[in-house]
Amino acid sequence: MKKNNKKKKWIKFRHKVIRLPLYLILGTYSRIKYGIKVERFKEEEKRPYLVLYNHQTAFDQFFVGMAFKQNLYYLASEDLFSNGWVSSLIRFLVAPIPIKKQTTDVKAILNCIRVAKEGGSIAIAPEGNRTYSGKTEYMSDSIVPLAKKLNMPIALYRIEGGYGVHPRWSDVVRRGKMKGYVSRVLPPEEYASMPDDELFEIIKKELYVNEAVADGEFHHKRIAEYLERAVYVCPYCGLAEFKSDKDIIECQKCKRQIRYTSKKELFGVGFEFPFHFVADWYEYQSNFMNHLDPQDYTETPIHTETASLYEVIPYEKKELISKDVVITLYGDRIIIKTETEELLFPFEKTSAVTVLGRNKLNIYFDGRIYQIKPPARFNALKYVHMYNRFRNVLKGEKDEQFLGL
Repeated sequence: MKKNNKKKKWIKFRHKVIRLPLYLILGTYSRIKYGIKVERFKEEEKRPYLVLYNHQTAFDQFFVGMAFKQNLYYLASEDLFSNGWVSSLIRFLVAPIPIKKQTTDVKAILNCIRVAKEGGSIAIAPEGNRTYSGKTEYMSDSIVPLAKKLNMPIALYRIEGGYGVHPRWSDVVRRGKMKGYVSRVLPPEEYASMPDDELFEIIKKELYVNEAVADGEFHHKRIAEYLERAVYVCPYCGLAEFKSDKDIIECQKCKRQIRYTSKKELFGVGFEFPFHFVADWYEYQSNFMNHLDPQDYTETPIHTETASLYEVIPYEKKELISKDVVITLYGDRIIIKTETEELLFPFEKTSAVTVLGRNKLNIYFDGRIYQIKPPARFNALKYVHMYNRFRNVLKGEKDEQFLGL
């Protein structure tokens, strides 16, 4: 018998069937929980789109989907596909397109082309990361050649207010207002002959949102809780640890306390704090790291803490290595001690260090993926920033500002 080499279609009829009850439930939940107003995209017509959106909350994909009548196929990190039966269920229901966060993923590009050829719409957050600061994060210009290759109308979708309602570093959703809408559509005939840098500037401009402004009120009794996931540099002490409670975050070195208000503002308790918003503090922190010499921190640990350690089997599962490991960060390496061994991750030989979700940490080393599932107050950012600062200096790019997020 002849072998049937015909590829199965990515787009399935069941995706349309599932969409209606899914968005009926999640749409209602989103409006109640997040207070979001989603503007329906009235000019949609019956054609596929490449939807590009800024990334503020864990629910963004649902906010985007609520604006469209058709199914959208989302690019999602490989971590979503490594959770056993849960991942299998997600693949069956909505068939997201997997992408490896730490590298240029050719297979993900080919899958996007495949979905487009089948007449499907694709949704991508070019940032690849949710914002910790309230400002739209770094975007790679690789989105431009992909967009041109797909040759679809580009719908640029803005989410505003998401940082105020549910910042990445927080576990709780505040009472406040947010909205989502298509801000601009670029048809292929408009951007096909456009220089890549010009198209990239349009994408960045339309998706850029700066929530470092007192533009609304967002209420919760634990409004500053876990802000220490986003900050690790004290303007008075340098590298430091913080602890939050209710609306206060405190530096554990100098004991200065900072209040985070319902208007997203920062105020020193009994002193003049130099930063008005988290974004200002975050920018200072990044600048601090970009002037730091990693070699100054190779003898004495920067930080030591405990967590659980897993190995990620991509697109399958996560295997527990140890529930209780000791993690030590230096300027040039991470050391993880289990009950039976010591794992050394020299930055020079580590291919990537990335943060997922609120504060999970992935280390890509020697063809394997190690995932740190930490306690609530764990700050994964300092590991990512230190790793990227070391790599920038190693490459002779001491003035490079990008720290991996």
